[in-house]
Amino acid sequence: MPELHDLSALDQWRLLQKGEVGVLELTEHYLARIERLDPELGAFFEVTADRARERARFVERQVPRTTTLWGLPFADKDLVRRQGVRTTFGSRLFEGFLPEISDDAATDLDAAGGVSLGKTATPEFGLASYTESLVGPPTRNPYDVALGPGGSSGGAAVAVASGMLPFAPGSDGGGSIRIPAAATGLVGLKPSRGRVPSGSGIGSLAGLPVTGPLARSVTDAALLLDGLISPTGAPPRQPYSLRAPENTEGPFLGAAVRGEGRFQLGVMTDSPWDLAYEIVIDPEVQETFDQTVDLLATLGHGIEPVSLEPAPEYPPAFRSIWQAGAALLPADASNENLLEPLTRWLMHRGRALGAAELGSALATLSGFERSIIRQFSTFDAIVTPTLALPPRPIGWYDPDDGEKNFAQQVLYSPFTSFVNVSGLPAITLPVGETRSHLPIGVQLIGRPGGEATLLSIGRQLERRLRWELLHPPVWSLESEVR
Repeated sequence: MPELHDLSALDQWRLLQKGEVGVLELTEHYLARIERLDPELGAFFEVTADRARERARFVERQVPRTTTLWGLPFADKDLVRRQGVRTTFGSRLFEGFLPEISDDAATDLDAAGGVSLGKTATPEFGLASYTESLVGPPTRNPYDVALGPGGSSGGAAVAVASGMLPFAPGSDGGGSIRIPAAATGLVGLKPSRGRVPSGSGIGSLAGLPVTGPLARSVTDAALLLDGLISPTGAPPRQPYSLRAPENTEGPFLGAAVRGEGRFQLGVMTDSPWDLAYEIVIDPEVQETFDQTVDLLATLGHGIEPVSLEPAPEYPPAFRSIWQAGAALLPADASNENLLEPLTRWLMHRGRALGAAELGSALATLSGFERSIIRQFSTFDAIVTPTLALPPRPIGWYDPDDGEKNFAQQVLYSPFTSFVNVSGLPAITLPVGETRSHLPIGVQLIGRPGGEATLLSIGRQLERRLRWELLHPPVWSLESEVR
């Protein structure tokens, strides 16, 4: 007989709706999983067990069952403030910080009827694509604890992949949902810019970071996406304003469940970084990618190769924006010793940028966004590898040499950041594994507002590959599932 964590988030929600499982019962189940598994994996910076139990009781008594995520557990990424809960932003600079107010990303999930169990681990201020922060132990990949899960939503990914949560929200400013999802065998969706009200990207530097779901299945990702967009089922409080959106209303769960349609797909293995770095795709990643493209053709989709137009201006512009993002950190000579070396390097480089240089970088990325949308306009979606390499070992990234560290991040994930610059939606799907049973993901990039198409294609692949049934060894405490 399956345990609760063996069920999909959607099936757990159905049991809650029918009263066959109580909200407190489900909360206790996941708190017990966290207590047993997290000491080895380091997915959580903070577990708020008593607060979660109190919240579960409140949801059962006071929150309408019509809310989108009624009774389902989740955890906040530690970049999100929740009133009265320690929020470190992955930094020793905020090690004891207790926020007096909550961010919209937290209150929206409360409005959706969810139950937060704590804070998932992130690198310092979410600036890196790996989750090894000095404010806590490194977060470890449940498929091999000597490896990392990627980042910056690494804690969220590990919590979901190991069955400590049914799904989890993350944020993605350059691949921070898709990278850890691919490294831990999950579905990870970066929504279009403007799609999720509490994490729209609108108003942030270059419009890069957005909020989205990590889940074990396409339908669970769609369920959480609906909760992020419209917590109570009512229209979102903030209008969705992207060009020619395919689906401005949702819910996206319907598109994911149906999984219908035949689409024209572009297939691409180059990236905007190719002129600046020697990008090498691992042979096992390439093999899985080729097999997935063949399967998509078998499913009836049109397949056509596509290559990016050369964009030598992209790497230095994105690098400048990455550095500028650290310029406003609340650190100076009196406390910057608490920052990690990479963060200090980014902060000082960002503060050294002149207004003309920053303005030029922003203009360059804006032009690049228009170019990408034009180049992809004849396709319903573009297929790329998610990552160029399998999961990296703990300690693989150089923490002290900023130049080398930046290059390592590019070599690992060259296919993700340009999607944030373009504002397009993208989903990573766990379509295969290496011979040593490490997950391999494939990325689909959609048109502006094209999340429904991505979910439909993902569900078609999921029906064939059944990746939701595959779990890491830690999933079963008695024996390995594989």
